[in-house]
Amino acid sequence: MAANEHPDISNAEFAQFQKLIYKIAGISLADSKKVLLVGRLGRRLKHYQLTSFADYYRLVASGTAADELQTMVDLLTTNETYFFREEAHFEFLAKTILAQHPAGQPFNIWSAASSTGEEIYTLSFVLADTLGLDAQWNITGSDISTAVLATAERGLYWLDRTRGLPQSYLRKYCLKGVRSQEGGFMIAPEIKRHTKFMQVNLNQPLPAMGKFHVIFLRNVMIYFDAETKRQVVSRLVEQLLPGGYFIVGHSESLNGLTDTLRPVKPTIYRLPA
Repeated sequence: MAANEHPDISNAEFAQFQKLIYKIAGISLADSKKVLLVGRLGRRLKHYQLTSFADYYRLVASGTAADELQTMVDLLTTNETYFFREEAHFEFLAKTILAQHPAGQPFNIWSAASSTGEEIYTLSFVLADTLGLDAQWNITGSDISTAVLATAERGLYWLDRTRGLPQSYLRKYCLKGVRSQEGGFMIAPEIKRHTKFMQVNLNQPLPAMGKFHVIFLRNVMIYFDAETKRQVVSRLVEQLLPGGYFIVGHSESLNGLTDTLRPVKPTIYRLPA
């Protein structure tokens, strides 16, 4: 086996990992993701000097290596994101939702699959622009992956990651990286003080989080089967304030998943007041 190659994985071994990630995170890992799994977890075999995926499965499934189980979850659940992804949602937030919100009242958003933080900070820029930095608004970001949450909380991004981010926001709400952070930018402290991050597994009963005016759950349900989607949506709707909005990704829909929310337009739903 060449130094950069990974051991082969049998269909039976892959099926074990499919069951495990479904049990932990509710994610249905398609058969087509076998190459992705081998690529991402192959590094961990090398780290532990294991010769087979069966050995690695025994390690993570035994319950003796909780840190490694979290590492596996991090590697298999990390997805691409970028600033102002699916821009129409942020326009609707500014021009419709915030425009209807009583002046001076607190405003709370939950980004329920916040990944590396670009969605959280995009929301922050929109709220800072619309409500002002001194207003009472807060954004909670959650994810199952501790690795992406650490990146989000740090708020340091490289300039080649500014896809979709208007220069005006970069100038207003970000600080240019210096020395070891040269070539990067930091989210400004006055933005970050409106944000908080927590690890949440949407496939489990939710921790006490308070209630929200808007919940973003974008581009994560594509990994769930129908029953898991129903359960996750049901849990999250409980966290919405009356009249609150629930926003999903452009390739997702809540059709057939809930009777509680009313469609406003494609991908945007509302809890009746």
